[in-house]
Amino acid sequence: MATDRRADVTWQGSLMEGSGTIRSTTSGKLGEQKVSWPNRSEDNPDATSPEELIAAAHAACFSMALSAGLARGGNPPDELNTSATVTFQPGEGITKIALTVEGRVPGIDAAAFQEAANGAKANCPVSKALAGVPEITLDARLSS
Repeated sequence: MATDRRADVTWQGSLMEGSGTIRSTTSGKLGEQKVSWPNRSEDNPDATSPEELIAAAHAACFSMALSAGLARGGNPPDELNTSATVTFQPGEGITKIALTVEGRVPGIDAAAFQEAANGAKANCPVSKALAGVPEITLDARLSS
């Protein structure tokens, strides 16, 4: 069954001087979030950015896909710790995404973990949606 997710944003003013608010999301869990050009193009802890939200979505989706792939192979993970870093270059857009995952997975070796991680990177729905990003890297490590 297909699911729809929605986010509502109000923007006021021009790109450089204006600002917006993510007013609501389907689940209501995100809450209101401020967005603005300075928050997008500079490091600013006072508000989020589209790229930060993409990073969260990509890390979560990748983790889910990797967990599913490992379980299908008979080795469900004890734990996966994933981060996604999205690089935004003003005037160019998103130029890179760096995925990093460290997993505790009983019964497999580092090569099998890397293979499963590569499959998750290639096949998670968010990775597919972001296929136009020039560079998506993956650092996958198996921990004990």
